[in-house]
Amino acid sequence: MLSRILSVCVFLGVFSAGSSLSCRWMDHKFRQFSKDSFDLLDTMANNSTNITEDAEARHTVALPHELYSQASKAAAEDKVIFTVQILDETMTLFSKNHSAASWEEKTVDNFLGVVSRQADGLRSCIRSHGHKKHNKKLHMSFKRLTHVLQQKGHGAEVWELIRKEIKSRLMRVDQLISSLLN
Repeated sequence: MLSRILSVCVFLGVFSAGSSLSCRWMDHKFRQFSKDSFDLLDTMANNSTNITEDAEARHTVALPHELYSQASKAAAEDKVIFTVQILDETMTLFSKNHSAASWEEKTVDNFLGVVSRQADGLRSCIRSHGHKKHNKKLHMSFKRLTHVLQQKGHGAEVWELIRKEIKSRLMRVDQLISSLLN
């Protein structure tokens, strides 16, 4: 009888460990950090000047939908890895010259701090720490953002376009990670 109970416990332990990604940080902290990043992006919008919409630039900066589609069908850990890459790329992007944007420096610093803590927290949920997958198409989409920034001279209008696009991307990965939460 004791061996049956032990067998059932071992089976349940192995099954539950392999069936989904279990991470306390994600379950307890992700939503708060995500909300904080959206609040800070909204604060940045409130400090922005009115802009005219550049349809060509908007199309250029939009992330291809197939990347999210692929990520949404991926294994739980791959969803987290995809999200961490977006957060890392966002930090790199917002570390560029944004002096022409009408955002307060403190708000940008707070945003970068929240995104950094969010990436670190999610990174702690990845079991294969040594194996870092890097999505080249995702990286190239952020390179396009950098290219548009350079083309438009890092001006306030293009930074507002970038801010909107980053918010859109972060909302998509928020949905991606929320699908994994308990």
